[in-house]
Amino acid sequence: RMAAMAAFFFSILSATIRHLTGELHPLQIAFFRNLFGLSFMLPWLFRSGLGSLRTGRFGLYLWRTIIGLMSMFTWFWALALLPFAEAVALSFTTPLFATMGAALVLKERVRLRRWSATLLGFLGVLVILRPGPAEALNIGAILVIVSCALSGATTLMVKDLLRTESSNAVVTYMVLLMTPISLAPALFVWSWPEPWTWAILIGMGLVATIGHICITHSYKLAEASAVLPYDYTRMIFAAAIGYLWFAEVPDLWTWVGAGIIAASAIYIAHREALHGQAAASQSATSPAAMPPARPTPPQERRE
Repeated sequence: RMAAMAAFFFSILSATIRHLTGELHPLQIAFFRNLFGLSFMLPWLFRSGLGSLRTGRFGLYLWRTIIGLMSMFTWFWALALLPFAEAVALSFTTPLFATMGAALVLKERVRLRRWSATLLGFLGVLVILRPGPAEALNIGAILVIVSCALSGATTLMVKDLLRTESSNAVVTYMVLLMTPISLAPALFVWSWPEPWTWAILIGMGLVATIGHICITHSYKLAEASAVLPYDYTRMIFAAAIGYLWFAEVPDLWTWVGAGIIAASAIYIAHREALHGQAAASQSATSPAAMPPARPTPPQERRE
């Protein structure tokens, strides 16, 4: 399926980023990822045209880009510090933060079942980390959690933007703004890559573009709640890549924790889908009712 292919390509992308952190600063890797990703997206941008860029909400687009880049920076940095499969497992918490934000910031009604699933997901994080009084502060794990919280925030921003903006406009602004904005911090740590590294950087942009094409097509073919479970096959790919590329083997508790987080996120997506269907049905049978809010969009990619 397209969603499983997307999970594979995003796993390759994350592993490539992990590999590059041995030579380049994460801020610089983020810039090149955006630059070459933009290069491969240019044909789509020209085909879509720039007419969709007319907006009165540029400020929110700008904030979405800045917070998205902060999520990207912290994720790239975490990949350099954590075992690969563990970083991927912890990254599954993004939907949990999106659910919390929808309730606390957007004031959406989140019932007990979704709150319980969210709590269960964070218990999965504790299973992976197994913190103890003698444990040193795990900076890598903290960076992943911060990245996921920021990614959850951008998911809510996109949800708000989609109330008035087209999906083409949201994607176009993201692609156009991320490259120049990510250049500014990269200049402070700049070092020219080795000749062979340029091929890896270009390949990184290509893999990212293919992954985004696959996930976009998968959401066109099926509901988000049906696509989401396939995203968690990234854990399987991450374990295989971590073993073959980095000689790492995830322990049992990483698998258990990842399973708990994935199960809770899938359940949350299922409940949101049911809630959206019920709201749509009520709106259809009650002409005077307000149109239902759009469901939470697919989680934002930080890769």
